[in-house]
Amino acid sequence: MCTAYPGRAMLIANLVYNHWHETELERWLSDHDIPYPTPADRKDLENLVKSNWDSKVSQPYNDWSTPQLQSYLKSQGADVKAASESNKDSLLKQVKGYWTESADSASNAYGSVKDWIFDSWTDSQLKAFLDRHGIPAPQPRKRDTLLASARQNYDSIAKKSNEYSSYPGSWLYETWSESDLKEFLDERGVPVPQPSTRDKLIASVRRNSRLASLNLKETTASASSSAKSATESLSDALLDSWSDSQIKEWADRNGIKVPQGSKRNELLALARKHRASLTGDGVASSVSSGFGAASTKAGNEYAKATDDAQLKAEDAFHMAVDTWSDSRLKAFLDARGVPVPQGGKRDELVKQVRLNKHKAATGYSAWTFDTWTVDNLKKYLSSQNNKAAKKAGASREDLQKAAQDSYSSASKAGGSRYASVTSYLAASTDAAKDTTFDSWSDSELKSYLDSYGIKTYQGSTTNELKAMARRNAQYFRHGTNTPGATIFTRFQNGAQWVLDQLKIGAASGRKEAEKSADAVKEAGTTATHRAGEAKQRASDKAKEEL
Repeated sequence: MCTAYPGRAMLIANLVYNHWHETELERWLSDHDIPYPTPADRKDLENLVKSNWDSKVSQPYNDWSTPQLQSYLKSQGADVKAASESNKDSLLKQVKGYWTESADSASNAYGSVKDWIFDSWTDSQLKAFLDRHGIPAPQPRKRDTLLASARQNYDSIAKKSNEYSSYPGSWLYETWSESDLKEFLDERGVPVPQPSTRDKLIASVRRNSRLASLNLKETTASASSSAKSATESLSDALLDSWSDSQIKEWADRNGIKVPQGSKRNELLALARKHRASLTGDGVASSVSSGFGAASTKAGNEYAKATDDAQLKAEDAFHMAVDTWSDSRLKAFLDARGVPVPQGGKRDELVKQVRLNKHKAATGYSAWTFDTWTVDNLKKYLSSQNNKAAKKAGASREDLQKAAQDSYSSASKAGGSRYASVTSYLAASTDAAKDTTFDSWSDSELKSYLDSYGIKTYQGSTTNELKAMARRNAQYFRHGTNTPGATIFTRFQNGAQWVLDQLKIGAASGRKEAEKSADAVKEAGTTATHRAGEAKQRASDKAKEEL
């Protein structure tokens, strides 16, 4: 953990926000839920920012919820022990151990937000931002050029829009939909504000953008280091397996002059000097560019495999929702805050569900309890002093309805009552998910499937019922998104895929690659079968070139 002199950090911070407009000072205070008097003079606002700066900017983790602390530790590859998962103090201590940004660095960063605020934007969001403000698309339209163009034009865009740019307002996110804002928070394990408004969503995204930038850079650096190591390992493995004549042939083909009479050690030294051409220039750098693996031949195959798997997933989702009951279709839309079509005709409902297939159910809602066990429901109701928890003979459906009614009532009431509910859910939701359907009886499983309009047949085994329930519950909760696929795991998966191709290429050849493909086939679904075949093709192409 990095430390810094508090006095120095505060001096830097003063130099930063002393130049902010009053509107930006108020915006920063609002973003961090710090009340301020209205009207207030500039000095009062500055003093409020000053007194809260260190805890909110230099050590933001002190305000994180338990799920946020867990999410951060997992993004750092930390082993979050079961005993400490619900212990906030223990989690906080672990986070402090992993935190690397100094107070000076954190304060300095706010001297030029344009240098990092775009880091966590997708390519399409960067393009939309530039298009919205009439900035010609850079050519070629690679991520690096999009980022450079956004940063270079940031100040002039703000000036033309008559907006402040030191701590930017909602104008920066004009091209983001509410779904984009929620997705940004979901991917980073940040609770979506409840009840959510566009302004609250933007405030939460803005407040977490610095951390998103830091995490992405750390992940990129780690992937780059792994890729470099794998490339070097691959080169050594290949060279050790080649004969002297093969090394000479390779050198000749690549225009590398081999001195006459060179001994094997000299040949190996010469080849290692030019090792980059063994695997293709810049494999490590392409990985470190952040989803840039698609620019390599292996990366293109990964992209194709991923796209193919996604198409398969979407087909499976469409087939599933075609069988759902009208009430379940309406519930899918309701859980995402999507208005249910007037009249509620089935064709319109299915159409709207398909249009919103990429949206995960965000935050908490009455549908949070959809897959909770009897035990979990009773515990929740007891925490809310609800009599239904002690009702003898209550079915799971009865308890679920009571929990949903309790949540809806607290949501409408707001204030401390709603805060108490969301606090309980934050600490319990993951535990409830971990054992979904494991302890359910056959009758409970059949009743759950019946809520989807799915008929079960006599003779269906418990495992078959559980599989159907899990599949439809996943579609209902996540749409076509992969649960738990945060932006960091998606990045790491892409990078790891490329590294796997390098390792396979360095092995004894087709035999090792076939083992890898067989493992994928045994473990995966139909969609990942196709991805495995694409991986095999990429490996074969790489070996042919080598």
